[in-house]
Amino acid sequence: MFDEDGSLDPLLKFLLYAVLALAIGKMLWEWLTEDVSRWITVDLWGLIADHPWWTGLIALGALAALILLTRLLSFLFDAGTSTHVYDDPDEDYASSAPLSEAVDPDVLTFKMKQLAAMSATGFEQACADLLARDGFRGTRRIGGAGDLGVDVTARDDDGRLLILQCKQYQNPVGSGHVQKFNGTARLHHGADLPIMIALNGFTQPAVDFAQHHQLILMGRPELKKWAHGHHLYDVLGIENSTQ
Repeated sequence: MFDEDGSLDPLLKFLLYAVLALAIGKMLWEWLTEDVSRWITVDLWGLIADHPWWTGLIALGALAALILLTRLLSFLFDAGTSTHVYDDPDEDYASSAPLSEAVDPDVLTFKMKQLAAMSATGFEQACADLLARDGFRGTRRIGGAGDLGVDVTARDDDGRLLILQCKQYQNPVGSGHVQKFNGTARLHHGADLPIMIALNGFTQPAVDFAQHHQLILMGRPELKKWAHGHHLYDVLGIENSTQ
């Protein structure tokens, strides 16, 4: 009956549980088929038949309460999952720049949480829109399968070609991605200014490689300034004859 350690034999334990489950199931069945069935078919129906108006009012009230509860839960759920409300003061462009450098509130800006919530395509398009905001010409989003390392292209007023690759990765971009970009940005696309953008920055080996090959990297701090209204060339320290 018992094992060496004093516990009940597993087979006997199973049989006891099965008998207990059958007994509980039988009790529930009798209660449902007798008491509950009688309450629905006799008591409740009799109450409805004797007081139809009160029953109707109660039913309408219950339905209205259910609708209100459903809308309230839907509102609370939307508020908890919305990606369009950003109130982190650290992501406000005014907090990241001196008052003397504050940008015009009417210009296009993005908060970092907005950029993080976008799809990969949306992130690329946001970068293209920021280029257009800064006055670059012929801005186009090209990114997609077979783009050979180019997500956005544009030209500045000096005619220089900008090739942007936009990475929205959750982790810093590694050296391998920067090496691939180096192999196509100038040789294949003829970039005058090859710029790689990473939402969450780059690893140190990636930074070292880019410096050696004169690639322009835009990490999170630089992207934040650009997205918050500063001109791309001001952020990157690039000279422009028209500025």
